[in-house]
Amino acid sequence: MTDFASFESYNATPRLTSLALSPDGTRLVTVVSSLAPDGKTWQGALWEVDPTGERDAVRLTRSAKGDSSPVFAPDGSLLFLSARPDPLAKPGETKEQKALWRLPVRGEAAEVLRPGGGVGQVRAAGETLLFTSSAYRFTEFGDQDNAKRKAREDAGVTAILHESYPIRYWDADLGPSYPRLFSAPLADITAEKVTTLSEDAESRLSDQDIALSRDGKWAVHGHGVDVSAPYGRRTELRLVATAGGSPRVIAGEEGFSFFDAAFTPDGTAVIAVRFRESTTDSPYRRDLVRIDLADSSITPLAPHFQEEPDSPVVSPDGSAVFFTASHLGHQPVWRLDLASGEITKLTVSGYYSDVVVSPDSKTLYALRNSIDHPPQPVRCATTGADQDPERLRAPGAIASVPGTLTEISTVVADGRTVRSWLVLPEGASADSPAPLVLWVHGGPVMSWNGWTWRWNPWLMAARGYAILLPDPALSTGYGPDFIKAGWGRWGAEPYTDLMAITDVAVERADIDASRTAAMGGSFGGYMANWIATQTDRFRAIVTHASLWHLDAFSGGTDSSYFWMREMGDPLTQPERIQANSPHLRVADIKTPMLVIHGDKDYRVPIGEGHRLYFDLVRHGVTAKYLYFPTENHWILTPGNSRVWYETVWAFLAEHVLDQDWERPELL
Repeated sequence: MTDFASFESYNATPRLTSLALSPDGTRLVTVVSSLAPDGKTWQGALWEVDPTGERDAVRLTRSAKGDSSPVFAPDGSLLFLSARPDPLAKPGETKEQKALWRLPVRGEAAEVLRPGGGVGQVRAAGETLLFTSSAYRFTEFGDQDNAKRKAREDAGVTAILHESYPIRYWDADLGPSYPRLFSAPLADITAEKVTTLSEDAESRLSDQDIALSRDGKWAVHGHGVDVSAPYGRRTELRLVATAGGSPRVIAGEEGFSFFDAAFTPDGTAVIAVRFRESTTDSPYRRDLVRIDLADSSITPLAPHFQEEPDSPVVSPDGSAVFFTASHLGHQPVWRLDLASGEITKLTVSGYYSDVVVSPDSKTLYALRNSIDHPPQPVRCATTGADQDPERLRAPGAIASVPGTLTEISTVVADGRTVRSWLVLPEGASADSPAPLVLWVHGGPVMSWNGWTWRWNPWLMAARGYAILLPDPALSTGYGPDFIKAGWGRWGAEPYTDLMAITDVAVERADIDASRTAAMGGSFGGYMANWIATQTDRFRAIVTHASLWHLDAFSGGTDSSYFWMREMGDPLTQPERIQANSPHLRVADIKTPMLVIHGDKDYRVPIGEGHRLYFDLVRHGVTAKYLYFPTENHWILTPGNSRVWYETVWAFLAEHVLDQDWERPELL
C-alpha cells in the first residue's frame, strides 16, 4: 500500500508503461518499472497480464539493466529491448547499447541483434522485422559503422559537426550518429541479412513514426524536410518496400507535417495524424486523415472533430479507427467509424494510452490513469459510449489517496469557461481550512488530465496542502478557440484565467486564502515567473525549468523555429517577446522564489535558470536555486526526485506555513 506521507513508499510504487497484445489475443504484456536494489535507478521488467482479468500478472523477465518496448512477433514470441549482457558472449564483447532480444513462448530469452548504434523502435509482421538503429554518416550498417565508432573512441574524439538544424532534442545531442530504418527476416535476424530502408542523413528519420503493413512487405516512416519561411522543418511520410528499393513520398504538403501512421489491414491505405504547422496568427492543429497508397490522395476523416487526435489504431477488421484526445480534463479513447464517419467517446473518465485491439475487433485494451490513480491495464468493448473499463490485475495499483478530488470552474471575461481539478487534503473544512498551492501545467498546449509522477498532488495533500490544477487558455480539451485565446499572449489570457480560477478556489470555506503559493514547470514555470511580476498575492513561488529571458530562449531552445512560429523572430518581430518576457519586469517581483533547473535540459536551456536566479539576487528578491548538474527537463532519478520534493516542501513550509527553514539533509 502506497503511503503518500512517506516519499520512500511513494517512490517504491511500481510504474507501468507500454502494452503489447499477442497475435491470438491471449497474452497481454506491459513494462513494470521498480526501484533498483540500490535505490538509484529504475529497472523495467516485462510482466504478463491476464486479458480476462481472472489471474494475477506474472513477471516474465528480470535484468539489472532493465527491459522495455515489448512487441509480439507473428509466431507468438516476444521481442523486447535490453542493455543486459549476452550470457553467450565472450568477456568484454557486450557493449552497453540496447539490443534486441527474443523471448519464445517456451524457453529462455536470447539476444538476437546488438548493432553498434543500439536498437530504437521495433515492429514485426508477416516475415519481417522492422527496426531503427543509429549509424554514422557515410558508413554501412554493421562492420563499417562499428569501425567508425571504434576509431573515434580510440582517438578520444567526441566532437560533432552539424550541417543542418536541429542539433539537440529534449536532453539528447543529435549526432554524431543518426537513426536509420532497417528490415530483416524474422526467421534469421543477423547483421548480414539487414536491409537499409532510409537514406543516410542528419536527423531526417522521424524515429517514432514508423509503421509496418500486416503482411510485412511495406513500411512507412517520417522524414524531415527543410522549409525556409519560417525556417525549420516539416515531416513527410514515405513508403518503402521492406525488401529494399527507393522510397516514395505519400504525404508531403507545405504547411503540414504527418505523424503516427498506421496501415489499414488490407494494406491499401494509411491512417495518420496531419499536423497543421503553427504561425504567429494561428496555433497548430491536428486532424485524422486517410492516405490512399495508390495515388497518395489525402482524405480528412473527422473534419468537424474539435479536439486534437493522437495515436490512431486501426481495428483488425478495418471498420474503425481508435484514437485518444484530451477532453474536459480527461483523455478518452474515441472510436471513428470509417463507413459512417460517426465518432463515439468510448470511455467516461481517465487518461488512456497504449491502445491495442483484439484480433476479433471486439475488445480494446489500454493503460488507464487519472489524477488520482497511476497507470493500470484495462479492457472495454470497442463499441458503446462512456464505458467504465474493467481494471485488470497488475502491479502498481493503489488502494487510496490522502484526500478528495473535485472540480471547480468559472466563466471569464470573453465568455470561456475555465475549469480546474481541486485536490483537497483529508480534514480540510471551514473549521480547518487548507493552504492552497496553484500548480500551472507545462506544454503549454496540454492539460491536467492524468496521473503524474513528477508533479504529484497527493504528496502535497499528505502534508496538508490543497492543490489547484487549472486548464487556462492554451489548454487542450476545450476546442481550438480555447487554445487560440492564449496564442502568442502567454502573459495575457493564460494569466488572467489562472487568477480568475484561483479567486474561485480561495472563496471556498475549506481553503485558507491567506496562505497561498504558486508553482509550475516548463510553461508552468514561465507562468510562475510571470505571476511573480504581476502580483504579490502569493506568499511563495516555485519555478522549475522555466522560461525567463524570451529573446535568449528563442535561439537557445532545441526547437527554435517551433517557438518563433508563435512568438515571432526577435530581430524582425520583437513585439510579442517584449510584451511577454518576464525578465523585463524583474524589478516588480516581491515574492520569495525557489528556482529549480537541470543542466541537461535542452528544451529550456540552463541559461534561463542561471539568468533568472542572478536577476532575482541582484534585485534583492528572497530566492534559492536548486540546481541539478546531471538532470534534464524532468528530474528523473530517484535520489534527485526526493530532494526536489524535500526542497519544495521546506520552502513552502517556511513561507506559507511560517515554519523555520529546514535545509534537506542531503543538500
